[in-house]
Amino acid sequence: MTLLLFAGFVALILLRVPITMAIGLAVLSALIYAGFSDTLYIIPLQVLDGVDNPSLLAIPFFIMAGNLMNGVGMTDRIFNFASALVGHMRAGLAQVNVVSSLLFAGVSGAAVADCAGLGTIEIKAMRERGYPAPFAAALTAASAVVGPIIPPSISLVVYAFLSNTSVARLFLAGIIPGLIVGMSLMAFNYLVALKQDFPREERKSLPQIGRSAIDGIAALVAPGIILVAILTGFTTATEAGVLACVYTIALGFVYRTFSFRMLWQALTETMTITSVIMIIIGFSHVMGWLLAIEQIPQQLADQILLFTESRTVFLFLLLGFLLLVGCFVEGVPAKLILVPMLLPIIDQFGIDRIHFGLIITLALLIGIATPPMGIALYIVAEVGKVPFEKVAVAILPFLIPLIVALLMITFVPELVLFLPNLVLGPA
Repeated sequence: MTLLLFAGFVALILLRVPITMAIGLAVLSALIYAGFSDTLYIIPLQVLDGVDNPSLLAIPFFIMAGNLMNGVGMTDRIFNFASALVGHMRAGLAQVNVVSSLLFAGVSGAAVADCAGLGTIEIKAMRERGYPAPFAAALTAASAVVGPIIPPSISLVVYAFLSNTSVARLFLAGIIPGLIVGMSLMAFNYLVALKQDFPREERKSLPQIGRSAIDGIAALVAPGIILVAILTGFTTATEAGVLACVYTIALGFVYRTFSFRMLWQALTETMTITSVIMIIIGFSHVMGWLLAIEQIPQQLADQILLFTESRTVFLFLLLGFLLLVGCFVEGVPAKLILVPMLLPIIDQFGIDRIHFGLIITLALLIGIATPPMGIALYIVAEVGKVPFEKVAVAILPFLIPLIVALLMITFVPELVLFLPNLVLGPA
């Protein structure tokens, strides 16, 4: 049954069947094969059980906050603020691209939103200043990886639900790794600029930086509201998402960009995305239930411990596996399937669950920028009007700084655990 479950799922993914249908059909086939054809009512019961969790309520409000922030025009202000800060550096607009993604990560919490929201502005600006279009598109896809790492993060909320860990600790744990990813990409841009004559932007005066900062910082207060409200215990993660939505709507009135048409569009997009995520969570819960019946997580842990007792060897194997999976399956569905299976092994090796949460998040995220199936590549190719084949080739060098950052985060756990332990105390 387990073989049919995974073989069917992988085959459907390779056939480009939507992930929701792939999981559902694989589960249905496995149940029928195992003799549950007379009790298929188990599927809706397990689906409902999977989504019946109060912590998941945070997801639609974080998505809504990100959509509202796009709608009220925060992307332009964030880009202008980043340009004022680092545009004068070597490879100026390339550095602006990375800093914009770092700032926007705290607004959207999703890599796809980063590609779609900032991608159009960034690629257009870089092309106009003489940067190769494939380079601009590839950098946009690579820098979008930071989106679900820096809080607030939908991906980390899902992991907290799966691993029974603290959302607040995960949000704090994501700050330093997110900055490491950003600095790795900026260092790579600098090295590339030493060989290629990329233009620099004019250094902005202090009054100009101040004016752009007023607009930019106002846009960045929303993630601060979320983080501070959760850490102080003033609100739950869900209530913090609601506060961010209210603040963003108020900011829309200040900017005079709010409209009921924009609000309706944000609501529609939020409902669509949330529905897909919840369906995936529901079907993945059924898959997890089947794996638990077969005791697959325990068997997998036993086999790995027979193969190696070295934590370092295990972490290298884990990274290779996660990078491979990330090339074919998006982060949230992959986590829903893998986290319940891997947690017993993680616990056996004494790896902190918060640390593992950042490892699996970043490793799977690199997959969205990896050809041939990385979704970020398709998005930037579309919004930037660049042939996909050229973007797929241009992205390959950018995988080096991303993997270097992943190795640092994996083998230096203090980079992940320092802030949570400092602010909230040791777990």
